Amino acid sequence: MHATEPTTEPGAAATATVLDVRAVPAPVLAGLRRTDDAGRPPETVDAGPGGHPLRCCLTRARPGDRIVLLSYAPLLRWAAETGCDPGPYLETGPVFVHAEPCAGHPGGWPEGFHGGPRVLRAYSAGGRILGGRVGAPDELPAIAAELLADPATAVLHVRAVEFGCFLHEVRRG
Repeated sequence: MHATEPTTEPGAAATATVLDVRAVPAPVLAGLRRTDDAGRPPETVDAGPGGHPLRCCLTRARPGDRIVLLSYAPLLRWAAETGCDPGPYLETGPVFVHAEPCAGHPGGWPEGFHGGPRVLRAYSAGGRILGGRVGAPDELPAIAAELLADPATAVLHVRAVEFGCFLHEVRRG
């Protein structure tokens, strides 16, 4: 289980929504490091000066880190777990991860991970997009709590505004 944290919406008292922030799980990464969700081997990437958002531990790459770029379909495993069929909403996109297993995400909202505005995309239990919101890094936990307060929302994806890439998942705690 992932660590969670209560959130506070702007102008409101603490909400009852507890967030379960999830990086790409280690067992999933073990398979993706061999063959990704596009059926290809991962691509080794030079971390350069660092800064690439790593979906394995929800940190940013540091200079000298060994990282890979691979294709990941975030709804694929969630759909298998829940029994839904996301149909055309089953997207595959690029993500950076450590080349070798790391300690993973310790839980809670990933501080310092979000360098700019992000899109929080809400999905129904049937795997369909319900809508979403854009927010600055300091607004994201409150927006996530607000979206998850809607009983129609089953899961959230946090995505980059500039590329649309999946960053991490958020569920109710």
